[in-house]
Amino acid sequence: MIIDDIGSFGRYLGLNPLFPAVEEFLRTANFDALPTGITRIQGDDLYINVQQTPPKTRQQARFESHRRMIDIQVPLEGSEEYGWTPLRDLPKGTYDEASDMAMHDPTAQDSAADLAQLYFTLHKGQFAIFFPEDGHAPAITPTGLRKVIIKVKV
Repeated sequence: MIIDDIGSFGRYLGLNPLFPAVEEFLRTANFDALPTGITRIQGDDLYINVQQTPPKTRQQARFESHRRMIDIQVPLEGSEEYGWTPLRDLPKGTYDEASDMAMHDPTAQDSAADLAQLYFTLHKGQFAIFFPEDGHAPAITPTGLRKVIIKVKV
């Protein structure tokens, strides 16, 4: 996992061959004009998903992970808290191949809040990169928020 300011994304370009295109998007996009939903940048290898999320507590959050894609999450307004735990420490997830998403439901006696090893908050102008080994519980916010998720093929 990486947490940083959008203006510093250039230092991570060598981590993935598609990251230069991500940096171009972050540098040139009009975030206020992005439509809600999926916009393809390079087919299924690089696309964005703009979401409007409702309010969510730590107890309501669910851990997710992805096998084929890296998530780069960027709040467009407001702040967003995340729970983070290494995938190896999460309960086995139910994986959906079509959406490339595993949901890691806690056992009956635990909530997602019990599983988080770290919480952090992103603000407008910042981003978080979640690799396949990063379990993350996103969209923890008392007010809801608008955000973009950049999906990058591993």
